[in-house]
Amino acid sequence: MNSTVGTRTTEVVLPGIVEPSGLQIRERDLPAPATGQVTLRMDATGVSFAEQQMRRGKYYDQPTFPFVPGYDVVGTVTAVGPGVDTAMVGRRFAAVTKIGGWASHLLLDAADLVAVPEGVSAAAAETIGVNGITAWQMLHRTARVPAGATIVVLGANGGVGSTLVQLARHAGITVIGTASPRHHDAVRELGAVPVDYRDPGMYQRIRELAPDGVYAVFDHVGGAGLAESWRLLHRGGVLVSYGTAATKDEDGNSRLPVLRSFALLALWNYLPNGKRAHFYNFWAGRRRLDAFQHRLREDLTTVLRLLSEGVLTPQIAAELPLADAAKALALAESRTVAGKVVIVP
Repeated sequence: MNSTVGTRTTEVVLPGIVEPSGLQIRERDLPAPATGQVTLRMDATGVSFAEQQMRRGKYYDQPTFPFVPGYDVVGTVTAVGPGVDTAMVGRRFAAVTKIGGWASHLLLDAADLVAVPEGVSAAAAETIGVNGITAWQMLHRTARVPAGATIVVLGANGGVGSTLVQLARHAGITVIGTASPRHHDAVRELGAVPVDYRDPGMYQRIRELAPDGVYAVFDHVGGAGLAESWRLLHRGGVLVSYGTAATKDEDGNSRLPVLRSFALLALWNYLPNGKRAHFYNFWAGRRRLDAFQHRLREDLTTVLRLLSEGVLTPQIAAELPLADAAKALALAESRTVAGKVVIVP
């Protein structure tokens, strides 16, 4: 039903560059949904690498402190504003928010919501929100990897990496995935060949597994290793860089590591070897908002369907309550878990 009544919400606030323990909890009144908006009760949100960068002030498009983190959310609509279908009330939806998801209730535009299929839990759907869209778009829109090809996924045990491995295997693609030895069994279960990312001879080991080179490398690490990823490609191969994790603890401007990657990738695209290099940006094309939203909804609908069909298995590292968001963030940053740390009400 249309609502003129506000809601009390509990939010986790990132006040500045602090340790996870520096997160703050606040309560405030949320106004009634305006035209085109809904009130969403959070059923699950999560910790992505973006929040880990934001905590350090290192995210490329860093929000201004203080703010409520939370890149994506799954929840139930409790009220709708004017112009919104009242049939949405009581139904579960997923959305990408960039910030704001770490809250018990939040206001969202109805146009940004995608229905979660019946039988899919909120925590399961949360694992393939931004992670699922990112993996799907990199594999099928950016790199356009064909069946029968071989690819390398750095961080195959992570939220994006584990989803990327599953999508690739479903598409008939061979995957070599890097991870620490403690996660090798999990990587094998996903269908990839594991390689120890801490091994100084990691790239040589990958060359032994794929002596003719690979079709694509998906690299969230950046830094000095980006050139090694480029060298792994065979002629006509594709490097997709989508992060700069190697520089997350460096001081200085948060944009510089990304800009250095941009420059290298642009230079490599001019080399006469048929290879391609891309920096994947989730928000690219947002200036054409209608087309961007259509693509986002289409891709999120696709990965949610694959989840409901059992093609994707949710990789839930842990579930922690909203009040323990600091513990959730610290756990995600510990590099000891496989999959995504999920925050629940």
